[in-house]
Amino acid sequence: MNLYIVIGAYGSGKSEYSIHFSRQLKAEGHDVALADLDVVNPYFRARDVRDEFAQEGIEVIAPEGQYSHADLPMISPRVKGAIENYNKTVILDVGGDPAGCRTLGRFVDSINARGYRMFLVINTMRPFTQTVDEILAMVDQLQAASKLEISDLICNTNLMEYTDKSIVEEGIKITEDVSQKLGLTFENYLVLDRYQDRVPDGILGKKRLVMTYTLRKPWERLVMKGI
Repeated sequence: MNLYIVIGAYGSGKSEYSIHFSRQLKAEGHDVALADLDVVNPYFRARDVRDEFAQEGIEVIAPEGQYSHADLPMISPRVKGAIENYNKTVILDVGGDPAGCRTLGRFVDSINARGYRMFLVINTMRPFTQTVDEILAMVDQLQAASKLEISDLICNTNLMEYTDKSIVEEGIKITEDVSQKLGLTFENYLVLDRYQDRVPDGILGKKRLVMTYTLRKPWERLVMKGI
């Protein structure tokens, strides 16, 4: 299986995970393409690492030219070709509300023909995914909109600089409950590298994945440039 779909509500960290996962697969020797299908969130999108990934040998598929940074609901026509290229390992980074997931509808036949895994990234500190019932409702909505089925849950519960073990552990408990109710795989939780000393590996038997903070808000990028 080398087609992966990553979805998650606004602020879940699904684009950060898509970037992390792309690098992990590249390090394992895969020929990786990361496709930006996020037509919902204008601030954190995989296309923002296009130049960086080009240097690392990872292809980013996103609108090009004058539309490369446009805040428009556009999808590159190259996405379908990537899905149908079985020699490439492909990650689809998809907007996490029903409107975003409907973008998958035009590719559903090709996706089903190839086979896939679809990850739902959950931050239980964000609106609409704070309880088991809210997450269950979101799963129903996203699966109906995408016409595809979620296979894996990934817990990314955090409060940025206030993140600690107790916050992450509570998120894992909620995610595990959803996993048990739906029969979905749940193995990993995410932690930013700057907080890894506070959040150990192996909480409640799950594996910690440490990520680097890559995507930044536009005003954060200006500060980094000294503007």
